Amino acid sequence: MSLLSVEHITASYGASQALFGVSLQIAEGEVLALMGRNGMGKSTTIKTICKLLPLDGGQIRLSGTDLARIPAHRAARMGLGLVPEGRRCFANLTVWENCHAAATKGHWDFARVTALFPRLAERQEQSAASLSGGEQQMLSIARALMTNPRLLILDEATEGLAPIVRQEIWAAIATLKSQTGLSILVVDKSLSELRQIADRITILERGADVWHGAADTLNEEITAQFLGV
Repeated sequence: MSLLSVEHITASYGASQALFGVSLQIAEGEVLALMGRNGMGKSTTIKTICKLLPLDGGQIRLSGTDLARIPAHRAARMGLGLVPEGRRCFANLTVWENCHAAATKGHWDFARVTALFPRLAERQEQSAASLSGGEQQMLSIARALMTNPRLLILDEATEGLAPIVRQEIWAAIATLKSQTGLSILVVDKSLSELRQIADRITILERGADVWHGAADTLNEEITAQFLGV
């Protein structure tokens, strides 16, 4: 059984339909990359999975449980850990307070997330508003990990960051894959980095899934057709 099973989901923003039957599967311990050009439905798919956008049709199951039948906070407690696009840290709270705001008991605690991101230990008494963009992204990931999720969802986690910070984020994701066995759904445009960590890739085009496959089978023809400018 898949950890996450998304079957033919549709979703809309008001009268405008955004998703047209998207399907994807994530197994325990697997890293799936969700790719596509801008505006093709990647973030909308994430919002729908996390119940931040109503599901119009289709089915979303987490470990066999139908998420359409439960509220968003219960879905989060079942193991969905979201690192949203744009970071969205609690600006007036300290690093320590941000991490503990939604923490649950489990493997991930403050000591472990600051071992993954040592800068956060150095800045634990600082407000999130005082951090750099890269540090805020680290904090957003740390906060999600401290919910002790079964599935970590990263929506454009390296977007707009300096190259050296991007490298730190990718190194942390690689560590999560190699050392924890955590299932990860990652949205990003960096194909070279995704090839190194993703087991499989799903590509969206105009709100529909158009290609699924192992990361090492994504060839230049498919890349040019669905990911090129």
